[in-house]
Amino acid sequence: MGRLREDVLFGDVWKQPEMNVRDRSLVTCAVLAALGRDDELALNIQRAVGNGVTHDELRGLAVQVAFYAGWPAGLAVGKAALPILQSSNKPAK
Repeated sequence: MGRLREDVLFGDVWKQPEMNVRDRSLVTCAVLAALGRDDELALNIQRAVGNGVTHDELRGLAVQVAFYAGWPAGLAVGKAALPILQSSNKPAK
């Protein structure tokens, strides 16, 4: 499974030219939230930020998912994104 994930998913699917990795991250997070895959969602939220998804876009994702996939799914996005969003709101020393 690990080899397939690395070779096929990340080695091929994520490199298809039709979408950039930022947009793929948003779609992936939305689908994982809709399916209730909270553990994978948390990991992919982190990956999404690394792929260029902004904190405002994460907030927007939570709202969009809440209305299209259900309130609990939107809350799951918010919960998964919360550590990232809170870390950016800490005052500078």
